[in-house]
Amino acid sequence: MDERRWLITFGTGLVILSAVLYALHFLVFHDLHHIGIYTLGDIAFLPLEVLLVTLVFHQMLASHDRRQRMEKLNMVIGTFFSALGSELLTYISNNDPDLDRVRPLLLVDDTWTDEKFREVAKQLRRHPCRVGMENIDLAALKRFLGSREDFLLRLLENPALLEHETFTELLRAVFHFNEELQRRPGFSDLPKTDTAHLAGDLERIYGLLIREWLDYMRYLQKNYPYLFSLAMRTNPFDETASAIVD
Repeated sequence: MDERRWLITFGTGLVILSAVLYALHFLVFHDLHHIGIYTLGDIAFLPLEVLLVTLVFHQMLASHDRRQRMEKLNMVIGTFFSALGSELLTYISNNDPDLDRVRPLLLVDDTWTDEKFREVAKQLRRHPCRVGMENIDLAALKRFLGSREDFLLRLLENPALLEHETFTELLRAVFHFNEELQRRPGFSDLPKTDTAHLAGDLERIYGLLIREWLDYMRYLQKNYPYLFSLAMRTNPFDETASAIVD
């Protein structure tokens, strides 16, 4: 309300100031014709001014601002993969019974084009992203995610995430799965129905995580070759992956 009142007061003040200046002009020069010509000219230019300001300058500033926000967001995504995303993706994908079918698609290198990334993303949408729960150590996952709970909370509080719905959804899925694990005292005697429920949560994470990882690899390849080099050498889907430059 105070902001609205301030705007009304400011606008009224500008109108009064304009009227005073026009009156002063008339008192000095006594030329109403001249005032009319320039007033009409200013009004005629107003639509062009609105066009230039709103559709050109505003769009340029908005585009620049959005690029800056996306840059900050990708820094957040990079931190996520460094802190837990890459390790989590490696562990889940290693328990994917269909991994051998999708692994060759994800050996990203610096020769990949935008078209290649789009084609692989399209094929990934058809991948079932199943997880073999018989080999999943839920207690180890509970410890791993629990140790990073504060980090996940800080990420969820980051307002930049509003710009990236899929990454926000991934964080929600990871946070929910962690909450499910933390609320269970143990995992040795879980009924099959509960194991199936946890499997669904983990498969949701897997599907979101694998696609987000591919998008992030594309971003690094285009913008940060030195970061992309390390990401290639530590690719979760490369059985020979090593950070050591050979």
